Amino acid sequence: MPSLTTTPPVSVLDWGRTRYEAAWKAQDALVAQRIAREIGDTLVFTEHEPVYSVGLRSGAADNLVWDPEHLAREGIEVVKTNRGGDITYHGPGQIVGYPIIDLSPHKDLHEYLRLLEQVMINTVGTFGLTATRREGKTGIWVGTRKVAAIGVAIRRWVAYHGFALNVNANLAHFQGIVPCGISATEGTVTSLQAELGRELDMAAVKNVLAIEFRELLPKFLAPSDGHHA
Repeated sequence: MPSLTTTPPVSVLDWGRTRYEAAWKAQDALVAQRIAREIGDTLVFTEHEPVYSVGLRSGAADNLVWDPEHLAREGIEVVKTNRGGDITYHGPGQIVGYPIIDLSPHKDLHEYLRLLEQVMINTVGTFGLTATRREGKTGIWVGTRKVAAIGVAIRRWVAYHGFALNVNANLAHFQGIVPCGISATEGTVTSLQAELGRELDMAAVKNVLAIEFRELLPKFLAPSDGHHA
């Protein structure tokens, strides 16, 4: 197979199950290393313990529905974060991807979001699910049902935070928020398991995500390719 570009391959790490704030601190350390060029581009996978992460969008915290007592019964933390976007849920059965990527060769955050969407569209297609983008919204969708969310941050053109793909996630936990600010009239949340009617192997999904990311990122960063992910 011919090489796509001379870009070094993306390193892939799997942190297993983590609490959100611990993973955030570890991610910050990787960002600092990437800025200092001590490491190359890196894709981190994890599954978080149940948590609602609140993004920087104005009014994001207002989309928390459950009160503290209900949250305690469900074992769900609430953490304010520095990524873009609204409030979302992370938990077991959901693959969270944190790409730590130097975007300086292609300083276009909008197109980077489209790249992440394409990685997930291609991945879920491998498992038999057709997902698409939705005009004016980030993430990927099956009709009006959102199967993956995206929220990123940038520091000195190194991107971090990333995406959350619902594979075998507990969809009931999304009832505690207005996920990503999506009202009930605009859509709902779904998972690969709900759409395909079967539980999927998480390791297999992570493997395909890594393959797709490693395939598409060099094309995105290469100036000669016209910056199309």
